[in-house]
Amino acid sequence: MTLTAKQARFVEEYLIDLNATQAAIRAGYSAKTARSQGQRLLTNVDVERALSEAQSKRSEKTGINAEWVLKRLADEAEADVADLYDEDGNLRPVHEWPVIWRKGLVAGLDVEEVTVEGTVISRVKKLKLSDRIKRIELIGKHVDVQAFKDQVEHKGGISLSVSKEDAEL
Repeated sequence: MTLTAKQARFVEEYLIDLNATQAAIRAGYSAKTARSQGQRLLTNVDVERALSEAQSKRSEKTGINAEWVLKRLADEAEADVADLYDEDGNLRPVHEWPVIWRKGLVAGLDVEEVTVEGTVISRVKKLKLSDRIKRIELIGKHVDVQAFKDQVEHKGGISLSVSKEDAEL
């Protein structure tokens, strides 16, 4: 596998954000042709091999691989929102939330205070949850259950028989 200096730089840059056009620009290719250069580089056998090796090394180093991703998605899909509330239905302090919720399942927390004559009489806390349906979709695609395919290929034939009378209509 022999890469030019620019190709090797493209591989390094591509791993940053997986954007072929931006990687090509950062690697020194012309901004005018970066889109086509990036796509061409991604189909180059040596570049493909170098990217695959670099991604494998990164997976080993970080410990993040397909198994890790699937487990994380499954844990997030199974997380119970009731764990965020105490037995009286009050939202627990964030430091008491299970770790899985603190690592991205809550997209936001709005706290609104209701005041009367300068005195706080209540606080309204609203949780914004991240898109759990997207996680289920990603799991479905990962394990290839074909539950989320846009098109399902059908192999086999369909035969129709038409009576002589219907054919004449």
